[in-house]
Amino acid sequence: MTSDNALTPEQILSAAEDVLRRYGPAKATVVDIARALGVSHGSVYRHFPSKAALRESVTQRWLDQEHDRLAAVALERGSAVERLHRWLGTLFAAKRKKALDDPELFATYMTLVGEASHTVADHIETLTGQIAEILQDGIHQGAFTPTHVPTAARAVFHATAHFHDPGYAGEWAGPRAEADFEALWALLLNGLRAH
Repeated sequence: MTSDNALTPEQILSAAEDVLRRYGPAKATVVDIARALGVSHGSVYRHFPSKAALRESVTQRWLDQEHDRLAAVALERGSAVERLHRWLGTLFAAKRKKALDDPELFATYMTLVGEASHTVADHIETLTGQIAEILQDGIHQGAFTPTHVPTAARAVFHATAHFHDPGYAGEWAGPRAEADFEALWALLLNGLRAH
């Protein structure tokens, strides 16, 4: 049991994730989350003003899980070509792990993501910003053709959607997933390289 005074937003988000996994997004309620924490639902509302705000925060937390790891790759020094390949591979691995390790929770998040359009837009903006950092570095290194970096970053993100958009999750466990990823990478690299 958690005391109302000691309750943190992080504890609420963790409990919400467990409740969502157990009941799914259609049946999970704030009362269920409060019960799991041993507090009143009013205690939950002191941290999150509405059920929608709580669900959006849960979605944000889920989407942000790979940001730090990807940012670390984007900020490394060294070959931009190698970093971009590793960044895209890291994103693919993180999304695939979420989908394959906990399919029930992944399905729940697919529903929640559909409700949180500005949260998803912010997530995409963060990711394309990281790609842009790598592309800019690659242009300075002479590895990539000079281009309008924000446009190129969005193009790379959208071109690789098959390997990070949850809509394709059903194909990520297939025997050709890795080979298809590497084939797309080779094609992208050919288009980005300075000639």
